Amino acid sequence: MKKSIYTSINLFVAFLMLTSCEDSIDLDLDTTKPRLVIDAGIAWEKGTDGAQQTIKISTTTDYYATEIPPVSNATVSVTNSEGIEFQFVESQGTGEYVCTDFIPEINETYELMVLVDGQTYTASEQLVATPEITHIVQNDEGGFFGENIEIKFYYQDNGEEDNFYLSEFNADFLSFPEHNATNDDLTQGNEMFESFIDEDDDLETGDEIYVSLRGMSEQFYNYMTILLENSGGNPFNTPSANVRGNIINQTDEGNYALGYFRLSEMDSAIHIVE
Repeated sequence: MKKSIYTSINLFVAFLMLTSCEDSIDLDLDTTKPRLVIDAGIAWEKGTDGAQQTIKISTTTDYYATEIPPVSNATVSVTNSEGIEFQFVESQGTGEYVCTDFIPEINETYELMVLVDGQTYTASEQLVATPEITHIVQNDEGGFFGENIEIKFYYQDNGEEDNFYLSEFNADFLSFPEHNATNDDLTQGNEMFESFIDEDDDLETGDEIYVSLRGMSEQFYNYMTILLENSGGNPFNTPSANVRGNIINQTDEGNYALGYFRLSEMDSAIHIVE
């Protein structure tokens, strides 16, 4: 089963596809200069020490390309408010930079720094707490017509603060995980839930559904809301426009990177379909 710990935000060139009843046409799409994509998601899984974290660096590519180009030879680090620096070292040639001694702390502020091709990219964000997933419920009469399997997981909102959440559902038959960004504006201090409806009847008894919940900052919530709206609810789709994150190019502001530096505690569970 795929377990996507964080959304890889790799935004491609906007496209237009034309078809006819007789022939399919591959358009010669305009290409643009590749733009850096920094997928810097720090997720502290409950019950772990959170020491191992990965940051992925790649570039945008043409629509018809089948592979995402990794970026090697970057210098990547994350520093906390006490000046402790955590180095992320590339697994050779993969564009994946791994740290094995990261120290996560709720409400701590961290600063990301990426040096690549003579450019310096930075971002700052707090690590946000996440409530526990208390229970998961399966309803075999879900959906608009009451004919689909619906999976819900529940959690308790903290009524003493404004909270923002990112949920995920994943299963083998899904091409990409399903995500939802939500807040507690109307449910302050109440029990909350997230749901997934199997509208295409792909689920069978014994199948596994992976669910996760992550707290996030209000700024990241706003970013994800725009991203999900622009991508039809799936951040892996090609959005109608590039969505700028919180990563700033200190060397050349116009040569900005895509992606978002975010940190959160995370809870997850697996539900076996009955």
